[in-house]
Amino acid sequence: MKKKTNIKLPLTDIEKLCLKKHKVRISAVPDYAVDELEVLLDSTYERAKEILALAEFQMIPSVGIKFAEDLVFMGFYAIDDLKDKDGAKLTEEYELKKGYWIDPCLEDQFRLIVHYANTKDATKVWWDFTDERKNYRLENGYPASRPKKAWHETLDYKRKNL
Repeated sequence: MKKKTNIKLPLTDIEKLCLKKHKVRISAVPDYAVDELEVLLDSTYERAKEILALAEFQMIPSVGIKFAEDLVFMGFYAIDDLKDKDGAKLTEEYELKKGYWIDPCLEDQFRLIVHYANTKDATKVWWDFTDERKNYRLENGYPASRPKKAWHETLDYKRKNL
């Protein structure tokens, strides 16, 4: 897989300085182990694990920082954690955890990440899974437990789009 160089990480100013001091570019973060990052960033193991996960997830085509953060929010810290998962079920779990239903395109991303975890196929992007999602939802719908409020009805969304 071609290495992405445009990954984004929510580093503190101190963490940025630590990387600079050690002459480590942000694009090189995925090359390190958690314990190495812990030392390089002068951080806790948990923080280094999160930063590494955010970087690794963004190595997958069409996965950016926001979706990488969503995966960490769901409790995933490595691509292999997503092997044998189900993109539709992950979507449903995510919606319950967030308390609102999400943009359907996010389900396409869940499907992409599961596909990648199982195959390491870097030729696919999230929109390659749109038809699969639409067919699945047409046949299976959504669970009765799905939140009633949509993402665009949330206060956070409204604040960002004022």
